[in-house]
Amino acid sequence: MSALSAFPITDKWPATQPDRLQLYSLPTPNGVKVSIMLEETGLPYEAHLVSFERNEQFSPEFLSLNPNNKIPAILDPNGPDGQPLALFESGAILLYLAEKTGQLLPKAPAERYQAIQWLMFQMGGIGPMFGQVGFFHKFAGREFEDKRPLNRYVEEARRLLGVLEQRLEGRDWLMGADYSIADIAIFPWVRNLVGFYEAGELVQFERFANVRRVLDAFLTRPAVQRGLAIPQRA
Repeated sequence: MSALSAFPITDKWPATQPDRLQLYSLPTPNGVKVSIMLEETGLPYEAHLVSFERNEQFSPEFLSLNPNNKIPAILDPNGPDGQPLALFESGAILLYLAEKTGQLLPKAPAERYQAIQWLMFQMGGIGPMFGQVGFFHKFAGREFEDKRPLNRYVEEARRLLGVLEQRLEGRDWLMGADYSIADIAIFPWVRNLVGFYEAGELVQFERFANVRRVLDAFLTRPAVQRGLAIPQRA
């Protein structure tokens, strides 16, 4: 019996390689944070697609791992003290994987907490605000006659891009010369804002040359290119 067999999620998404970390996800901005991190670190894993079209995020098996019905989530058979660990929330997963592998998080305490602060900046600001721009600009919200909600989130998205622009002045990455989980958290959302959400002109993305420069550098990384397509859509 594998260490994972006690977890109901494996009934719906069987682990063919139960000795590896199991990823339950979809290639959305939050989802690809974890697949990119896994590709960057080289940690062996098995990816499972959670289909929103089939509402699999609401299935009892998925909810047994993440009661908040959001991707991504992981199940690590080799967790702390050698025990399996189930974990959800992309920011928590990035921190866990960084500490597990000893990669992509500064070792010095001051720099470590600075990287974590930029991770929280994405979780509390960029993700929710860019997502609202997408809703009101591209999806159901575009039908609303009242444009004040869209304008509110567009202005906030511009402000957040301005914060990034200032931080990246004279820096290769958010933490300077070293690529980190802060970059892995933030740049999938920037990519989504100007790509999938088609909001580049709306937020005046051309004003943010440093953000564009670092986004371009991010997208050239082989691990990023692989991670952006994982899990593969059916």
